[in-house]
Amino acid sequence: MHTISLLFYCITLSLFPLAAGNSHSGNEPAKELNDTIRLDEVIVTGTMPKVNLRNLPMSISVISGKQIEERIQPSLLPLLTEEVPGLFITQRGVMGYGVANGSAGGMSIRGIGGAPTAGVLILIDGHPQYMGLMGHPLADSYQSMMTERVEVVRGPASVLYGSNAMGGVINIITKQQQRNGSHAMGQVMYGSYNTLSAEASAGWKKDKLHLNGNIGYNRSDGHRENMEFEQWNGYAKVGYDISSNWRSFADLNISNTESSNPGPITALMIDNDADITRGMASLAVENEYANTSGAVKLFYNFGTHKINDGISIVSSALPPEYRFHSSDRMAGISVYQSHSLFRGNKTTAGFDYQHFGGEAFNKFPDEANNQQLADTSLYNIAGYLNLQQTMWENKLTLNAGIRYDYHQINGPEWIPQLGASFTPSASTVLKAIMSKGFRNPTIREMYMFPPQNPDLKPERVMNYEISLLQMFMKNRLSLSINLFYIKGDNMIQQPEPNRGKWANIGEVENKGFEVSTTFQATRELRFSANYSYLNMTHRILGAPKQKLYVSGNYAKSRWAISSGIQYIGNLHTSLTEPGQESFVLWNARINYQALDWLGIFAKGENLLDQEYEINAGFPMPGATIFGGIRINLM
Repeated sequence: MHTISLLFYCITLSLFPLAAGNSHSGNEPAKELNDTIRLDEVIVTGTMPKVNLRNLPMSISVISGKQIEERIQPSLLPLLTEEVPGLFITQRGVMGYGVANGSAGGMSIRGIGGAPTAGVLILIDGHPQYMGLMGHPLADSYQSMMTERVEVVRGPASVLYGSNAMGGVINIITKQQQRNGSHAMGQVMYGSYNTLSAEASAGWKKDKLHLNGNIGYNRSDGHRENMEFEQWNGYAKVGYDISSNWRSFADLNISNTESSNPGPITALMIDNDADITRGMASLAVENEYANTSGAVKLFYNFGTHKINDGISIVSSALPPEYRFHSSDRMAGISVYQSHSLFRGNKTTAGFDYQHFGGEAFNKFPDEANNQQLADTSLYNIAGYLNLQQTMWENKLTLNAGIRYDYHQINGPEWIPQLGASFTPSASTVLKAIMSKGFRNPTIREMYMFPPQNPDLKPERVMNYEISLLQMFMKNRLSLSINLFYIKGDNMIQQPEPNRGKWANIGEVENKGFEVSTTFQATRELRFSANYSYLNMTHRILGAPKQKLYVSGNYAKSRWAISSGIQYIGNLHTSLTEPGQESFVLWNARINYQALDWLGIFAKGENLLDQEYEINAGFPMPGATIFGGIRINLM
């Protein structure tokens, strides 16, 4: 009861100044709803060709570039945790997620994801992002500066994206210079725990050629001893419009991260350090005509990882002589073409091929003693067909898809999907979907570390969902409601915690609902909120039973103020110990445009100074304050 009362108080405290500061009546015309759900929103993630949101049967959240810029956050993931119902991403400190033992950045959608995450697929412009050996993404790789918008599919998307899209998909869509000319932007932020973030980006376009790039540097001492974090990252993209119907892109994304893990407070560590380099390159050629569109995309992911396992401060054991080293890669090609065979029809056929793997070993001072852990690669090949038919004066859209996915070790897997969307009026959409998701075991799980098991089979889930999208007040108010039921088996677990081989013995049965709403009260004032409730028959780590986020944004003249309250309820931080975490976080931001080219900003996080944990034994930082400047040059 105390937590609920505190939550109510904080929401009132957060939003009252925004409403009180507004002197305009609610009858004024609303500005364009750039940050609300729009039923004519063009989506590229839920289906390969571009399509309106109203015609897709699945649940999709869209995070706009304006929302990303307002948040003043180097990493994308904290923003997604707040704004996307059903999505939760674990954290451990003021900056940086880390890797290996003690790391955070575990992602789950409706409880599906895993730790480390292999059941939620990260994409950059549609290209899959995960380590070839470990099979999961690295949370520190995804930066705000490169991002134009993010589309999140909540629920299985394996019919289009195959393995790892079992819980859903997060597609990071990168920036592109749209107009002839150039622009440049730089930002520097400094704050608590000697935390520094510096970023610069630029874009240029002349007729058919356009360029974009950015570079960033982030560092922090961390809120605990031995929790330093330092990162360099860069991104470059070049595009050429071959004709009015054909265009091409090439890009390169690379980052280097050094982080330290202090260990849980019950078993403090020293020298548990990691040096991680990750990269991604891709080449794409796209076509778009009146009745057909498609693309050929090639991508290559690579990384090197050097990890010192460190030693416990209270242990009398000698530190290990070896250091973990690995290098991995994933190369692939994706081809798809969509065609309108007849009126109201959109038929998409696609082909995917991926080749992934790498080498891992424990490196000793005497290299003759090196211990090899893995030196292997596997391939996966798939074909899919998706049919979309609109009828009944464009009010009803039927969607059916099938994928045949062949894994070198596990063989074939069939993935079906059926859905429908019904638009009884211009402001109402009803949707229903039945979809299958699956995940192949990773090389790590099959071959690398105890409790490895080469006989593992794919995990599988079935998702059943109905949803409503409703607009009110001439599109100033939006409401989305989703009800879902997920049933899964063959989940990879150990028979007992930390004992025995991995085995396909786990089950998943999750059900719940999600609600999200946005309200453009006036030209200057916008409110948004989302709530998700997750009932788990089988306890899942890092997936809260309840998640609520309420925010308000007020902008007038040169000032912009925003504030948000997040409530996390009944979060399991450990599967071996009883107890659940519940906490309330209050964040606020203020921006002042001092000159046309100069902005000044400040932000505070956890302003209630809450004591809480998301990873067991890793207390989160208390109240933190940051400030900085942003320079825009056109």
